[in-house]
Amino acid sequence: MHFQVMAKPAGPSCNLRCSYCFYTEKESLYGGSGAYRMREEVLESFVRQYIACQPSPKVSFAWQGGEPTLLGLDYFRLIVSLQKKHANGKVIDNTIQTNGTLLDDAWCRFFRENNFLVGVSIDGPRKLHDRFRTRAAGTPTFDAVVSALTLLKGHGVSYNTLTVINSMNAEQSLAVYRFLKRVGDGHMQFIPAVERVPGRETELLGLALAMPPTADKPATGLPVTDWSVSAEQLAKFYITVFDEWLCNDVGTVFVQFFDVALGNWLGAGSGLCQFAPRCGMAGALEHNGDLYACDHYVYPEHKLGNIMETPLAELMGSLRQLDFGRAKQDSLPVCCRECEVLPACNGDCPKHRFVPTAAGEPEVSYLCSGYRQIFGHMAPYLGKMASLIRQGRPVPEIMQRMRLQNPSSVAVPGRNSPCSCGSGRKYKRCCGRE
Repeated sequence: MHFQVMAKPAGPSCNLRCSYCFYTEKESLYGGSGAYRMREEVLESFVRQYIACQPSPKVSFAWQGGEPTLLGLDYFRLIVSLQKKHANGKVIDNTIQTNGTLLDDAWCRFFRENNFLVGVSIDGPRKLHDRFRTRAAGTPTFDAVVSALTLLKGHGVSYNTLTVINSMNAEQSLAVYRFLKRVGDGHMQFIPAVERVPGRETELLGLALAMPPTADKPATGLPVTDWSVSAEQLAKFYITVFDEWLCNDVGTVFVQFFDVALGNWLGAGSGLCQFAPRCGMAGALEHNGDLYACDHYVYPEHKLGNIMETPLAELMGSLRQLDFGRAKQDSLPVCCRECEVLPACNGDCPKHRFVPTAAGEPEVSYLCSGYRQIFGHMAPYLGKMASLIRQGRPVPEIMQRMRLQNPSSVAVPGRNSPCSCGSGRKYKRCCGRE
């Protein structure tokens, strides 16, 4: 059985207090705020078990948080040494997701020497990034993150940018996309911010956000937060970026959302659990060895057990976890099952399903109408691209044909025109920098 585990060796500990973060509040599940650290015996047990139960010759570890770099560089040197000890002939890959504020030359040398893929969170140009991504004291982080990206690039580290689409930056899609092209490494991930205000049950646990719905515990009509992106905003964001990418950046800029959609059109399946027919194959491991059904379901009722007491493979393969994964597909309402974009969307992530439908029917995703617009717009182009790829056509030809097919797409501004990112500089000196 193939599964993934998102490991959180520093637990929910973080040196930032981003307004929309759904994970730092998990401190309340572990005795309040504090510095969490996965003990060496737990870490080694996880590394050994995870390698042993992966059926493929290549094993990929994902380190997240909180902020995992709070543990220090020596801790990650220990991780690599334990991986080598238990590799048993398998190739080991590592990815780490970080806010970037603690990176320096030593970290970057380590990442380069050990072939880490580094994901750095950044939400766009300064004003958009600093609106929600601040330190505990409310001070901005933009300069520190851009400095980290410069260091990573200078050391030749493979990295991508991860951007949370929220109610503010969703309104400036081209500014965000063009900025990320300038500071990034050609690979972008976007995550829509969708959370609800807490209800009574959540408040009793000391949490600031509502629990996600489940098949047996549907939504309760709680409103979304003011920083959540709306379905209409998300549609406008992705459609605008897609049109720009289609005519200018195919083959040179890789947007995870577009890659996943194209994979579906090619019949390769979804590379993202959010758009897969079923979920349940991506657990979340906390600092003390507790394993949860999913990163978005780190709550007591979704705790599968502890890997120091029950083998990792047994927990991930348990009937409880399999039922959790099947519920995504089994609980789809009729309107989803009959929807023309179902093969691309598959009902979205269950955590977003809190919008009522017909009486007695399960809820649909809060982003449903947005995804209908997005995939409806992308479908003819993705279908054509998939056909050209199957024919073995080169990327330049594919992009040229897409330009002809989509003449109304957004054009790149002139070199001397004001940059759309709001910096006040000319495009050639800003996002259009050569």
